[in-house]
Amino acid sequence: MPAALRVAFVAGVAPGKWFRRWEERFPETALQSQLVDDGRQLDALRAGEVDLAFVRLPVDREGLHLIPLYEELPVVVAPKGHEIQAFDEVPFAEIEDELFEYDGGPSERLDLVEGGAGLAILPMSVVRHLNRPELRYRPVVGVPGYEVGLAWLRENESDAVQEFVGIVRGRSANSSRQTSVQREEQEAARQRRSDRAAAQSAAAKARNEASRVGRKTGAGKAGTGNSRGARSSGKSAGAKGRHPGAGRRRPR
Repeated sequence: MPAALRVAFVAGVAPGKWFRRWEERFPETALQSQLVDDGRQLDALRAGEVDLAFVRLPVDREGLHLIPLYEELPVVVAPKGHEIQAFDEVPFAEIEDELFEYDGGPSERLDLVEGGAGLAILPMSVVRHLNRPELRYRPVVGVPGYEVGLAWLRENESDAVQEFVGIVRGRSANSSRQTSVQREEQEAARQRRSDRAAAQSAAAKARNEASRVGRKTGAGKAGTGNSRGARSSGKSAGAKGRHPGAGRRRPR
Protein backbone atom coordinates (compact mmCIF):
# COMPACT_ATOMS: atom_id res chain seq x y z
CA MET A 1 0.00 0.00 0.00
CA PRO A 2 1.19 3.58 -0.69
CA ALA A 3 1.62 6.12 2.08
CA ALA A 4 -1.58 7.88 0.94
CA LEU A 5 -4.52 7.44 -1.43
CA ARG A 6 -5.48 10.66 -3.28
CA VAL A 7 -9.12 11.24 -4.22
CA ALA A 8 -10.74 14.23 -5.94
CA PHE A 9 -14.46 15.08 -5.99
CA VAL A 10 -16.72 17.72 -7.45
CA ALA A 11 -19.03 20.00 -5.50
CA GLY A 12 -22.22 18.35 -4.32
CA VAL A 13 -20.77 14.85 -4.14
CA ALA A 14 -20.63 13.53 -0.58
CA PRO A 15 -17.97 10.80 -0.42
CA GLY A 16 -17.67 10.95 3.37
CA LYS A 17 -19.12 7.48 4.02
CA TRP A 18 -16.59 5.87 1.67
CA PHE A 19 -13.75 7.86 3.18
CA ARG A 20 -14.72 6.67 6.67
CA ARG A 21 -14.84 3.04 5.57
CA TRP A 22 -11.38 3.39 4.04
CA GLU A 23 -10.01 4.83 7.26
CA GLU A 24 -11.56 1.97 9.25
CA ARG A 25 -10.10 -0.74 7.03
CA PHE A 26 -6.75 0.81 6.16
CA PRO A 27 -5.74 3.16 8.99
CA GLU A 28 -2.09 2.83 7.98
CA THR A 29 -2.79 4.46 4.57
CA ALA A 30 -3.92 8.09 4.76
CA LEU A 31 -6.67 9.33 2.44
CA GLN A 32 -6.07 12.76 0.92
CA SER A 33 -9.11 14.44 -0.69
CA GLN A 34 -9.50 17.61 -2.71
CA LEU A 35 -12.47 19.51 -4.14
CA VAL A 36 -12.25 20.30 -7.86
CA ASP A 37 -14.42 22.36 -10.21
CA ASP A 38 -16.71 20.52 -12.62
CA GLY A 39 -14.86 22.03 -15.57
CA ARG A 40 -11.53 20.63 -14.35
CA GLN A 41 -12.75 17.43 -12.75
CA LEU A 42 -10.49 15.18 -14.86
CA ASP A 43 -7.44 17.44 -15.02
CA ALA A 44 -5.95 16.33 -11.72
CA LEU A 45 -6.63 12.69 -12.55
CA ARG A 46 -4.99 12.78 -15.98
CA ALA A 47 -2.06 14.78 -14.58
CA GLY A 48 -1.41 12.06 -11.98
CA GLU A 49 -2.11 14.40 -9.07
CA VAL A 50 -4.85 12.11 -7.72
CA ASP A 51 -5.52 8.37 -7.94
CA LEU A 52 -9.32 8.49 -8.31
CA ALA A 53 -11.99 11.11 -8.89
CA PHE A 54 -15.71 11.34 -8.21
CA VAL A 55 -16.97 13.01 -11.38
CA ARG A 56 -20.25 14.28 -12.75
CA LEU A 57 -21.15 12.74 -16.09
CA PRO A 58 -20.83 13.01 -19.00
CA VAL A 59 -17.03 13.10 -19.27
CA ASP A 60 -14.47 12.02 -21.85
CA ARG A 61 -13.88 8.36 -20.92
CA GLU A 62 -10.81 7.79 -23.05
CA GLY A 63 -8.10 6.06 -21.03
CA LEU A 64 -10.37 5.75 -18.00
CA HIS A 65 -12.16 3.14 -15.97
CA LEU A 66 -15.49 4.61 -14.88
CA ILE A 67 -18.32 3.15 -12.83
CA PRO A 68 -21.65 5.04 -12.53
CA LEU A 69 -22.78 5.34 -8.92
CA TYR A 70 -26.05 7.23 -8.61
CA GLU A 71 -28.23 9.92 -10.20
CA GLU A 72 -28.78 13.41 -8.82
CA LEU A 73 -32.04 15.35 -8.96
CA PRO A 74 -32.03 18.35 -11.36
CA VAL A 75 -33.47 21.61 -10.05
CA VAL A 76 -34.14 25.00 -11.61
CA VAL A 77 -32.60 27.94 -9.74
CA ALA A 78 -34.09 31.46 -9.75
CA PRO A 79 -33.76 34.70 -7.79
CA LYS A 80 -35.83 34.96 -4.62
CA GLY A 81 -39.38 36.10 -5.46
CA HIS A 82 -39.52 34.31 -8.84
CA GLU A 83 -42.80 32.58 -9.68
CA ILE A 84 -41.25 29.10 -9.47
CA GLN A 85 -41.68 29.42 -5.71
CA ALA A 86 -45.41 28.87 -6.19
CA PHE A 87 -44.86 25.29 -7.41
CA ASP A 88 -43.59 22.04 -5.88
CA GLU A 89 -41.96 21.12 -9.18
CA VAL A 90 -41.61 22.89 -12.50
CA PRO A 91 -42.04 21.44 -16.02
CA PHE A 92 -39.03 22.11 -18.22
CA ALA A 93 -41.25 23.60 -20.94
CA GLU A 94 -42.38 26.33 -18.56
CA ILE A 95 -38.90 27.72 -17.90
CA GLU A 96 -37.04 26.80 -21.09
CA ASP A 97 -37.13 30.33 -22.49
CA GLU A 98 -35.57 31.80 -19.34
CA LEU A 99 -32.47 29.61 -19.32
CA PHE A 100 -29.09 31.01 -20.36
CA GLU A 101 -26.02 29.32 -21.81
CA TYR A 102 -22.85 29.25 -19.76
CA ASP A 103 -20.00 26.73 -19.71
CA GLY A 104 -18.37 27.81 -16.47
CA GLY A 105 -18.55 26.25 -13.06
CA PRO A 106 -21.67 26.07 -10.88
CA SER A 107 -20.61 28.89 -8.58
CA GLU A 108 -20.24 31.29 -11.49
CA ARG A 109 -23.59 30.18 -12.92
CA LEU A 110 -25.29 30.97 -9.64
CA ASP A 111 -23.61 34.38 -9.65
CA LEU A 112 -25.24 35.04 -13.02
CA VAL A 113 -28.65 33.86 -11.79
CA GLU A 114 -28.35 36.10 -8.76
CA GLY A 115 -27.41 38.99 -11.06
CA GLY A 116 -30.57 38.54 -13.15
CA ALA A 117 -29.11 36.80 -16.22
CA GLY A 118 -31.85 34.18 -16.16
CA LEU A 119 -32.51 30.73 -14.70
CA ALA A 120 -30.15 27.77 -14.45
CA ILE A 121 -30.59 24.02 -14.05
CA LEU A 122 -28.14 22.35 -11.70
CA PRO A 123 -27.94 19.26 -9.51
CA MET A 124 -29.78 19.83 -6.25
CA SER A 125 -26.75 18.66 -4.27
CA VAL A 126 -24.65 21.44 -5.82
CA VAL A 127 -27.22 24.13 -5.06
CA ARG A 128 -27.45 22.97 -1.46
CA HIS A 129 -23.69 22.81 -1.15
CA LEU A 130 -23.20 26.38 -2.43
CA ASN A 131 -26.14 27.63 -0.33
CA ARG A 132 -27.05 31.02 -1.82
CA PRO A 133 -29.59 32.76 0.47
CA GLU A 134 -30.80 35.07 -2.31
CA LEU A 135 -31.76 32.17 -4.62
CA ARG A 136 -34.60 29.65 -4.66
CA TYR A 137 -34.87 26.30 -6.42
CA ARG A 138 -37.47 23.71 -7.35
CA PRO A 139 -37.21 20.23 -8.92
CA VAL A 140 -37.59 20.38 -12.68
CA VAL A 141 -39.30 17.57 -14.62
CA GLY A 142 -38.75 16.66 -18.22
CA VAL A 143 -34.93 16.66 -18.14
CA PRO A 144 -32.56 13.79 -17.35
CA GLY A 145 -30.85 13.59 -13.99
CA TYR A 146 -27.15 14.11 -13.38
CA GLU A 147 -25.07 10.96 -12.99
CA VAL A 148 -22.15 10.72 -10.60
CA GLY A 149 -19.40 8.19 -11.18
CA LEU A 150 -15.99 7.11 -9.94
CA ALA A 151 -13.12 7.34 -12.43
CA TRP A 152 -9.48 6.24 -12.44
CA LEU A 153 -6.81 5.76 -15.10
CA ARG A 154 -6.73 2.42 -16.92
CA GLU A 155 -3.00 2.23 -16.34
CA ASN A 156 -3.44 2.50 -12.57
CA GLU A 157 -4.39 -0.94 -11.27
CA SER A 158 -2.72 -0.60 -7.89
CA ASP A 159 -3.98 -2.54 -4.87
CA ALA A 160 -4.98 0.71 -3.14
CA VAL A 161 -7.15 1.81 -6.06
CA GLN A 162 -8.82 -1.60 -6.30
CA GLU A 163 -9.50 -1.64 -2.57
CA PHE A 164 -11.16 1.78 -2.72
CA VAL A 165 -13.24 0.77 -5.75
CA GLY A 166 -14.37 -2.28 -3.79
CA ILE A 167 -15.43 -0.09 -0.87
CA VAL A 168 -17.42 2.21 -3.17
CA ARG A 169 -19.07 -0.83 -4.77
CA GLY A 170 -20.20 -1.92 -1.31
CA ARG A 171 -17.98 -4.96 -0.86
CA SER A 172 -17.43 -6.01 2.73
CA ALA A 173 -13.98 -6.22 4.26
CA ASN A 174 -14.11 -10.03 3.92
CA SER A 175 -15.45 -10.12 0.37
CA SER A 176 -13.56 -12.61 -1.80
CA ARG A 177 -13.42 -9.92 -4.52
CA GLN A 178 -11.44 -7.49 -2.38
CA THR A 179 -7.78 -7.33 -3.42
CA SER A 180 -6.47 -7.74 0.13
CA VAL A 181 -8.65 -10.81 0.69
CA GLN A 182 -7.58 -12.32 -2.62
CA ARG A 183 -3.95 -11.73 -1.69
CA GLU A 184 -4.44 -13.41 1.70
CA GLU A 185 -6.22 -16.35 0.07
CA GLN A 186 -3.42 -16.74 -2.46
CA GLU A 187 -0.82 -16.68 0.30
CA ALA A 188 -2.81 -19.24 2.29
CA ALA A 189 -3.07 -21.45 -0.81
CA ARG A 190 0.68 -21.21 -1.36
CA GLN A 191 1.28 -22.15 2.27
CA ARG A 192 -1.07 -25.15 1.98
CA ARG A 193 0.75 -26.32 -1.15
CA SER A 194 4.10 -25.93 0.62
CA ASP A 195 2.86 -27.84 3.68
CA ARG A 196 1.40 -30.59 1.49
CA ALA A 197 4.65 -30.93 -0.46
CA ALA A 198 6.65 -31.10 2.78
CA ALA A 199 4.31 -33.78 4.18
CA GLN A 200 4.54 -35.82 0.99
CA SER A 201 8.34 -35.56 1.02
CA ALA A 202 8.50 -36.67 4.65
CA ALA A 203 6.19 -39.61 3.93
CA ALA A 204 8.31 -40.66 0.95
CA LYS A 205 11.48 -40.55 3.07
CA ALA A 206 9.79 -42.62 5.75
CA ARG A 207 8.72 -45.23 3.19
CA ASN A 208 12.21 -45.36 1.71
CA GLU A 209 13.76 -45.81 5.15
CA ALA A 210 11.29 -48.54 6.03
CA SER A 211 12.03 -50.33 2.76
CA ARG A 212 15.80 -50.09 3.36
CA VAL A 213 15.50 -51.49 6.88
CA GLY A 214 13.21 -54.24 5.60
CA ARG A 215 15.71 -55.30 2.95
CA LYS A 216 18.55 -55.34 5.49
CA THR A 217 16.54 -57.43 7.96
CA GLY A 218 15.48 -59.87 5.24
CA ALA A 219 19.05 -60.33 4.11
CA GLY A 220 20.15 -61.13 7.68
CA LYS A 221 17.45 -63.76 8.13
CA ALA A 222 18.33 -65.39 4.83
CA GLY A 223 22.01 -65.76 5.88
CA THR A 224 21.08 -67.41 9.17
CA GLY A 225 18.80 -69.88 7.42
CA ASN A 226 21.52 -70.92 4.96
CA SER A 227 23.99 -71.64 7.77
CA ARG A 228 21.53 -73.85 9.61
CA GLY A 229 20.71 -75.67 6.41
CA ALA A 230 24.37 -76.40 5.76
CA ARG A 231 24.86 -77.96 9.23
CA SER A 232 21.75 -80.09 8.83
CA SER A 233 22.89 -81.30 5.42
CA GLY A 234 26.31 -82.26 6.82
CA LYS A 235 24.76 -84.40 9.50
CA SER A 236 22.52 -86.16 7.06
CA ALA A 237 25.39 -86.84 4.70
CA GLY A 238 27.46 -88.38 7.53
CA ALA A 239 24.66 -90.64 8.56
CA LYS A 240 24.12 -91.91 5.06
CA GLY A 241 27.85 -92.62 4.62
CA ARG A 242 27.97 -95.35 7.34
CA HIS A 243 28.06 -99.03 6.21
CA PRO A 244 25.13 -101.12 7.39
CA GLY A 245 26.00 -102.91 10.53
CA ALA A 246 28.89 -100.66 11.36
CA GLY A 247 29.52 -100.60 15.07
CA ARG A 248 28.01 -104.05 15.69
CA ARG A 249 30.12 -106.93 17.01
CA ARG A 250 30.37 -109.99 14.86
CA PRO A 251 29.31 -113.33 16.51
CA ARG A 252 32.00 -115.93 17.04
